[in-house]
Amino acid sequence: MDIFTYLQNNSYPGRGIIVGRYNDEVVIAYFIMGRSTNSRNRIFVKEDKTIYTKAFDETMLEDPSLIIYNAIREFDNNIIVTNGNQTDTIYDYLKQNKTFKDALDTREYEPDNPNYTARISALVNGDGNYQLSILKRENDGCKREYYSYQAKNNTGHFISTYDHDGNPLPSFSRSPMEIEIRETFDEFCDKLWNSLNSENRISLYVRYGDKEKIINRNEELS
Repeated sequence: MDIFTYLQNNSYPGRGIIVGRYNDEVVIAYFIMGRSTNSRNRIFVKEDKTIYTKAFDETMLEDPSLIIYNAIREFDNNIIVTNGNQTDTIYDYLKQNKTFKDALDTREYEPDNPNYTARISALVNGDGNYQLSILKRENDGCKREYYSYQAKNNTGHFISTYDHDGNPLPSFSRSPMEIEIRETFDEFCDKLWNSLNSENRISLYVRYGDKEKIINRNEELS
């Protein structure tokens, strides 16, 4: 699947994770979008080895409970990427020699009625192999989906919180979507950011090996 075409034709996939490999380098991308003023009032910040969301204008921050969190953390040779505070749950469980699945079996979708936003998560191991998870509401319960992949060059997988825009927002209903990764670091950053709806995109983080980039719409506009 061409991830750029898919996103160009989708005004609101919500938050999205891409994990894969390009020319023997681990590839990670995470983006956030927003429709409300509260959701749009955010930036990504890096501190040590953690990427977290922060209010761009603290005076405008309303409810921080589901929008301010550690999005990316590292433990030993593992990199955790998620769309919520389950990042910290996974980190704590890994420290106890427990697993990605052990951690997420204790969590469920977000309590944001009527959307019940899915919790999406990834764990990248030191060898580049990775696991993905989607926790979503189904039949008034939580459906937990887990996937494990052996890394392949120039290949990755994509998951997001929503299938598309709507009221309520429909949870991502697919398996992780396999994508090609043929672009260099700079090309990938530019193409991915420019594929996201310009009204709804907020922030993007991309990593190729040791190269990292953060794009914050609010900082570009200020």
